[in-house]
Amino acid sequence: MLCHIEWYGYYGTMKTTIDIHDELLARAKRHARDTGRPLRAVVEDGLRQLLASTHSGHRYKLSDLRVGDPHAADPLETYSWPELREMIYGDRGSR
Repeated sequence: MLCHIEWYGYYGTMKTTIDIHDELLARAKRHARDTGRPLRAVVEDGLRQLLASTHSGHRYKLSDLRVGDPHAADPLETYSWPELREMIYGDRGSR
């Protein structure tokens, strides 16, 4: 279902079309009706809340999935780059 929304801001009005899942739009319209507010205001408030809770400095951190003894020596340190390349690529690396 397409939903046409008018955006009112400090710099004027911007009208846009967005795709919203039918059930989500129905719930938003019900909420707007139940609270006596226009759908535009409900959507704008939702976007403001989402954007306020998003921290621009927050970065995703990968989980540490290492295995084995973290204090053990790195077994690859004893090899040179050409040796590692040969181990990885074998005959394919010489093309």
